[in-house]
Amino acid sequence: MRAARRGAVFEIESLDQRRGLRVFRVRGTGARALFADEAGGHRWQRVPPNEKRGRVHTSTVTVAVLAEPEEAELQIADRDLKWSTCCGTGAGGQKRNKTETTVKLTHLPTGLQVRCEDCRSQLRNRRVALALLRARLLALEEAERDKARAADRKQQVGSGMRGDKRRTIRVQDGQVIDHVTGRRWRLRAYLRGEW
Repeated sequence: MRAARRGAVFEIESLDQRRGLRVFRVRGTGARALFADEAGGHRWQRVPPNEKRGRVHTSTVTVAVLAEPEEAELQIADRDLKWSTCCGTGAGGQKRNKTETTVKLTHLPTGLQVRCEDCRSQLRNRRVALALLRARLLALEEAERDKARAADRKQQVGSGMRGDKRRTIRVQDGQVIDHVTGRRWRLRAYLRGEW
């Protein structure tokens, strides 16, 4: 879906729709600035058509606005690697116990170690060890990035309780209140995107 608002032209794409969770990707010029103040709890208050006593029902929606992580390309400097070789262990006879085909690779900044002795060729074991180390470092980097992203999301969303409110949409009186800025809109204007 394409939309335009306040000079920003952006595209909205739904990525995930599980029960109770909606994830959207918004791309385009000015999209980040447009949605920057939307993080927090939004309360939607209405009187349902089947409510006989006129009671107001409140639903809460928590919104987090996060930057999408870029594809990480892992660069490993040669000076950060320590290579060593040794004789293999286990079945394979005297040849395996006499030739240094087993490769141990250590990433010095993190202390992460990989040992590879799957092949008879030391060159092939070196390639496999480097690929294993690269995969483990990438997984470690992604875990750290996910941890920081989760902390950022939690800080924006809060606990989702009534006190963590950003905006209240009151259908019964046709008004919208932004609790952070104190600004008010008519509901029709808000639903048309004039906020």
